[in-house]
Amino acid sequence: MTLVSMTPLAALPSPTTAVWQLGPVPLRAYALCIVAGIVVACLVTEHRLRQRGVAPGAVLDIAVWAVPTGIIGARIYHVVTSPEKYFGTGGDPWKAFAIWEGGLGIWGAVAGGAVGAWIAARQLGIPLTVVADALAPGLPLAQAVGRLGNWFNNELYGGRTTLPWGLEIHRMDPDNPGHALRDDANQPILEPGLYHPTFAYEALWNLGVAGLVFALDRRFGFGRGRAFALYVMGYTAGRFWIELMRTDEANHILGLRLNVWTAGLVFLGALIYFLRVRGPREFLIPLDAPAAVPATDGAGSDVSQVDLAATGKGAPTAPPPGYRVVDEEQFTAYRESGVLPDAADGQPADDGVDRPAAGDPPADPDDRSTGDEPAGADRSAGAAGRSTDRDS
Repeated sequence: MTLVSMTPLAALPSPTTAVWQLGPVPLRAYALCIVAGIVVACLVTEHRLRQRGVAPGAVLDIAVWAVPTGIIGARIYHVVTSPEKYFGTGGDPWKAFAIWEGGLGIWGAVAGGAVGAWIAARQLGIPLTVVADALAPGLPLAQAVGRLGNWFNNELYGGRTTLPWGLEIHRMDPDNPGHALRDDANQPILEPGLYHPTFAYEALWNLGVAGLVFALDRRFGFGRGRAFALYVMGYTAGRFWIELMRTDEANHILGLRLNVWTAGLVFLGALIYFLRVRGPREFLIPLDAPAAVPATDGAGSDVSQVDLAATGKGAPTAPPPGYRVVDEEQFTAYRESGVLPDAADGQPADDGVDRPAAGDPPADPDDRSTGDEPAGADRSAGAAGRSTDRDS
């Protein structure tokens, strides 16, 4: 066997630059990929929330909370699971805050983002399970886009391979982060051999998970967070075997990488939730909803759009104070006819705030009638009499 016969006929290249300067501002490919992924997730989630009756733009209110808390959670998970880099011998504790140097954990990102989404959902009066199910196919799409940042950084690859899609890896310059180390001829230096592009495997797996969640959710109409649980199961199943292929530095427990254990435990938790929780898909109607404009083309309508004739053409609509949870039949009837379901047919979203049901008149603090008056009784007389009955 000759040296030529051992040389792969094809290979995937890697970028030599992951940071570009825009004047004094560094543009980092990893950060740009993360932002692009967030945009994708927001677009998908916005569309799915509106299909369930949520007012336009709610995803931005949710993202304002979920994105920062997700980044904080991702960084905390990375620091806690790799403490020696910051608190061990030769470590710098202040580097724990240097998020621009890399180091984010998806497990912490999901947990932190869930806390932020919960805060926003309570403020908007939307059940967290509705938000989670709307996000379920968008989150793996965001992760797939974000993994491209690892390609630019020449990181998170697996072991050596001779497969046609083996990846070339550049040796990065520690004194010039984001750039490949170069030789005396100013050529980028490659690591010997080719490597499994495990970040690409994960990106492709995530695309498959997104398609799976979308298809099964459309077929079965998951509710109460079960679509999100399905995403978690799909993602962790792939992360389990992909993590076993990675060769980057990581802490181990009983001979296995920490993230392998994490993926297994999270998968079991999601599976238990998916099997134990039952319930139909939840739809929402604003508490202060007037009669909606009847749909003219069926599913393409947006129930959050109301007739602005009474408030003036082009007048901006304020976010609703909350939502009532209804089933699909009630929601469809409201969307098609503009007729609100009876107050008893829906329940307010559990956001911790007591609000009147949609269609109820505002409470009159002076109305202390017992409700025993006969139909057609002269209420004016009762109103006059209350002026003296208050002193008794």
